[in-house]
Amino acid sequence: MELFWILLFSVFLRYVQTQGVYAPANAQIVHSGQTCVVKEDNISERIYTIREGDTLVLQCLVKGHPRPQVRWTKTAGSASDKFQETSIFNETLRIPNIQRVQGGRYYCKAENGVGVAAIKSIRVDVQYLDKPVLTVHQTVGDVRGNYYQEKTVFLRCTVNSNPPARFIWKRGNKPIEQSKDNGVDIYEPLYTQGETKVLKLKNLRPQDFANYTCQVSVRNVCDIPDSSVTFRLTNTTTPPALKLSVNETYVVDPGQDVTLSCEVTAGFPTPTVSWSRYPGSLPQRSMIRGGSLTLRSVTPTDAGVYNCTAVNNVGNPARRTVNLIVRSKCTRFYTYFLKRSDIQKQYILLLRLFSSFPVIPPVLSVPVGGGVVNVSEGGTSELVCLVDGKPRPPVLWSRANKDLPMPSGDWVVETRDGRLRLTNVTRDMMGAYRCQTAPYNGLNIKRRQAQVQLNVEYPPVVDPVLLDVRSQTFSTVNLRCLILKSNPNRIAGARWYRNGLPIRTPTVDPQSVPQLRFKLDTTNNGTYECRVSNGVGTSTCTFIVSAQPYNAEFYYDTPNPIRTLKNNYSYILQWTQKEPGAVDKIIGYWINVQQVKQTPTDTGKPVKGVLMSYTLTDLRIPLSYEVSLTPITSFGTGNTVTRSIQYSERKSPSNHVCGFEDIRICGFTQDRSDVFDWTRQNHLTQNPKRSVNTGPDTDRSGTKEGYYMYIETSRPRQAGDRARLLSPLYNVTAARGPTGTTRTPYCVSFYYNMNGKHIGTLNVLMRVKSIATVDSAIWTLSGHQGPEWRKADAEIYPSGPFQVVFEGIRGNGFEGDIAIDDVSVTKGKCKQKDSVDKTGLYHQ
Repeated sequence: MELFWILLFSVFLRYVQTQGVYAPANAQIVHSGQTCVVKEDNISERIYTIREGDTLVLQCLVKGHPRPQVRWTKTAGSASDKFQETSIFNETLRIPNIQRVQGGRYYCKAENGVGVAAIKSIRVDVQYLDKPVLTVHQTVGDVRGNYYQEKTVFLRCTVNSNPPARFIWKRGNKPIEQSKDNGVDIYEPLYTQGETKVLKLKNLRPQDFANYTCQVSVRNVCDIPDSSVTFRLTNTTTPPALKLSVNETYVVDPGQDVTLSCEVTAGFPTPTVSWSRYPGSLPQRSMIRGGSLTLRSVTPTDAGVYNCTAVNNVGNPARRTVNLIVRSKCTRFYTYFLKRSDIQKQYILLLRLFSSFPVIPPVLSVPVGGGVVNVSEGGTSELVCLVDGKPRPPVLWSRANKDLPMPSGDWVVETRDGRLRLTNVTRDMMGAYRCQTAPYNGLNIKRRQAQVQLNVEYPPVVDPVLLDVRSQTFSTVNLRCLILKSNPNRIAGARWYRNGLPIRTPTVDPQSVPQLRFKLDTTNNGTYECRVSNGVGTSTCTFIVSAQPYNAEFYYDTPNPIRTLKNNYSYILQWTQKEPGAVDKIIGYWINVQQVKQTPTDTGKPVKGVLMSYTLTDLRIPLSYEVSLTPITSFGTGNTVTRSIQYSERKSPSNHVCGFEDIRICGFTQDRSDVFDWTRQNHLTQNPKRSVNTGPDTDRSGTKEGYYMYIETSRPRQAGDRARLLSPLYNVTAARGPTGTTRTPYCVSFYYNMNGKHIGTLNVLMRVKSIATVDSAIWTLSGHQGPEWRKADAEIYPSGPFQVVFEGIRGNGFEGDIAIDDVSVTKGKCKQKDSVDKTGLYHQ
């Protein structure tokens, strides 16, 4: 049995070797949809800027065997617009009519069960500019009056935009300059939603009564035009006011037609009146004419709170509310009976009814001591309004602030005994509650109402809740625990603890900000807590104080492992140090490689953001290793980070010719620092509306099915725009080259098509990878070269791992498409017969 498993394992190893199994690598995100600009954000991420309403198209290109499974996810966006995860194979992610909430960071993750998954991200920035809203306000004491002279008026202009908008105020057609007019101030208010500019008119003058325009601009980003809004200010400008034609609680019979009228009693410009209903929308049978809302043949489902709102952008909107109650069928039966009887029978029945059951108007009161109810957060409370009367009416509860619903989500809650029970009370429930009688007995008697204040007590809210504090040894550390809010406001006490044990501190005023100052040494590192109490509960600020250095951060875009001997290879490990100046001087690093002895390493003084390197040697082919990296200071060691490295020769130069037939384009990638990208295309995928008289009709072999790479120079491309295509990273060993040089020669060979009267320039560069990346021009050609494909060779002598860069530069017009095909990089000199190009090309 043991022999069987050994044989099975041997067969599996042979299969792996022959199939070339390897983990996903070189994931790249490219775009082919509408875009304004693609630029660099940092060392590892691109920013894709797009206009709201355009189509977002992203494609994840990745290599690996077995074929990796690609999954797209999104973060850093609106919580209400979570991106749906999908599993697709190297396909494009397409979002038509993209909206602002869909901006954020998009990730493509590729995994095939071998090694570590490949992950790439790109940040999508959606640009937009809404129409601005202009509102007019006066000083607080004048909100009910007209805009006479000697009054101060504020014109507030608000807009939502990305990027931030620039505001221009105009009086008539002339821009307002604050420096030249002492009667105006232009400023940005604090704590406003969206971007806001306020124009303050001080002590109105006759010339201040004019047309005012607020113009906003995002400086034509993504071709977004400017937007503006205009308001005419006169001495009759007033905020809106409303008057209801019915009581705020209105009881009707089923089947009855109901008209609710909102009369505008003030306001200039003339206010716009609108009606809404909660819960739900207005009934389908409703009709609005002017300020009147008519409901035909009402049913119990039409009951609810109807809101009338008048707006003219002066002051605050005017609002009135009607609570419409539809009687039950039982009440309707008696009403119907009375209506069908003759007058004498109605009179006799009413006399008997009221003599047997006398009607007493309702009385509503709050019990002594019940005007303010205190409750701890999370507890249970009962608000009480005592009601009496015959017949005894129910009690309706609502928030005194009409813009706030009840804790249940309803606008009005009915109780039979006047007791409102609230469970699991939160601080959001705090405030005034109104109780009022409901005339369910059919008598529209003026309602009785009272008010109860709910006071929710909760522990202090502190900041920070948890903070990691790093500092140099023997430096002063100052810890502050800010109290943002608390109920009750008075703080009963604040105490400091270190590692769970109390610290003796001088007595201070409990109402001041709790803080702790001390000199950091090797004995007082640890966890510090400030426990703040207000008699209701205790909250804690936690500080983890240490002289321990932060962790290093690996840099993954490094050259591939390099073979040094037949069975050995070396690897250049690269990283940056996080916040090196926050703690004591870092004197070195511990590098621990699995199966290799731990090694202390002196890489010099680290500088924030500067890349550091160390070469790992004597690694065995084809083993993978886990590498740990730990910074060292005089205090001790810091946090450890780990990563895996493995040997691969998949990117070594070979005789392979890349014809771009596969969607992975032989490992070529788009440069992150260019203006636009190269596009993969064949005759069958050409845009039928493409520009004529430019670009090839077939690939280099003359087949319509064959693919090639080209640059599209039509709109929105401009003269001088650059697109760069990067080859895989090729390894270079230390072998000697021809006599007289210590470098090995390589031949870069490719075909090009430069057909069109607006052809720009095609450059070929050699990019040598080291601590600093260096680009060197090895070939260039400009202008129209005819419709046929031509071959070119360039000889190079790289000093280390390198990439070949194809750079296409757009000419002065749209007939300037440049294409390349059949690219190869081979070890050795170019063949003599191919080294001379009849079109005057050159190579190095």
